[in-house]
Amino acid sequence: MDVNGLNKLQNTDYLSKVTDTASAAAAKTNTAKTDASSAEGVIYDKSSSTTIGTDYKTNNAALIQKLKQDSEDRINQLKDIVSQMMTKQGTAIGKADDIWSFLASGDFTIDEAAKKKAQEEISEDGYWGVKQTSDRILDFAKALSGNDSSKADLLLDAFKKGFKEATKTWGKDLPDISKQTYDAVVEKFDKWKNGEDTTADAEQKAAQAADADLK
Repeated sequence: MDVNGLNKLQNTDYLSKVTDTASAAAAKTNTAKTDASSAEGVIYDKSSSTTIGTDYKTNNAALIQKLKQDSEDRINQLKDIVSQMMTKQGTAIGKADDIWSFLASGDFTIDEAAKKKAQEEISEDGYWGVKQTSDRILDFAKALSGNDSSKADLLLDAFKKGFKEATKTWGKDLPDISKQTYDAVVEKFDKWKNGEDTTADAEQKAAQAADADLK
């Protein structure tokens, strides 16, 4: 068994589980607790000193949909790889959680294609690497809240809840990359809340996503 390749695949699929669960928890929390003004997506535009409503709401919805779709596509790609491995090794797939239990057990042989995919995905610049994963979670929180940093603690709590739920499903100690991602998310939320955020603003990404959809 290629232990190194096995660990990489486990890390990749665990991160996808964390992101999926945490994002769902954040979305549910924000929907339940958001007020009327944030539901309309009205924010203060520092550059023009005006409030924007309908356009931002449209752009924000486009960003949320894009983030969800990108994540779902990537997760499904990984699930397909793991499902094929399970089938080849005679393991039946009864429900979605069977995939995570299968990976957590470590009782399988990883093929070269899966190993290569995992290496690419969790590399420093990879989609499931610490930076990109933590950035996506913050972007999703910004989009849900209308970039309202006063909701940072609320959405961070939702992320932590999702993280715990994913950990419970995983059923064992977290891979190091997951702990690193968790720490990065907490740090970025703190910076956002305290006005120290240096990542691209959610509204800018929303506008770009909306423009792309119109082309």
